[in-house]
Amino acid sequence: MDLIKITPDKERARNIVSMTSLIENRIKLQNHDRTKMSALMVADYYEIIKELITALMFTDGYKTLSHKDLIEYLSENYKEFNGKEISLLDDLRVLRNRISYDGFNIDKTYLDRNEENFKKIITKLSVIIHKKLSK
Repeated sequence: MDLIKITPDKERARNIVSMTSLIENRIKLQNHDRTKMSALMVADYYEIIKELITALMFTDGYKTLSHKDLIEYLSENYKEFNGKEISLLDDLRVLRNRISYDGFNIDKTYLDRNEENFKKIITKLSVIIHKKLSK
């Protein structure tokens, strides 16, 4: 894992967390047409999760440029996340890359099947971050 040790930066973490709420609002706007927007919604869920893990790392005094390392960091340092969640995040990372770089479109059934799990992971990350930011 390629981590860079930094001074913990709670302010930067707060700014990132606040940006994720804008992405959540964008998802709500896209929700009216899940059939057309499902790929973008999945990419947005990934973006929120990625940014929340980044914010978590900032509170811990680390950063990385690798999305794969973000997920590995979460897996190794936050046992609140089980293997199934970590596997889902890694699959989501790969899928987001296909969407972003290959123009891959996904069926809305993928979103329908996994959206609640994405939301649970986001909630779990948010709770952990808010606890760390309030210390």
